[in-house]
Amino acid sequence: MKKVALTAAVLALGLAACEAQTDETVETNIEETGEAMEADAEAAGEAVEGEAEEAIAEMDEAATDVEAAVEGETETEAAAD
Repeated sequence: MKKVALTAAVLALGLAACEAQTDETVETNIEETGEAMEADAEAAGEAVEGEAEEAIAEMDEAATDVEAAVEGETETEAAAD
């Protein structure tokens, strides 16, 4: 009977240790996932910002071309202004 009680106690302690380790693992995974999501969001934001800046530059160039065409100037003359 003592062997059964001892075995049950050892198994209970082992299970408790696994549960604590599992909780820590879950917390660690949540933290790592959060950090990865932040990094991904930051990278996506920077990519969008870069694309927006490029689009603005293209629109500025197109606006300059339109202004030059309306005024009857060549691109060289418009750039000189």
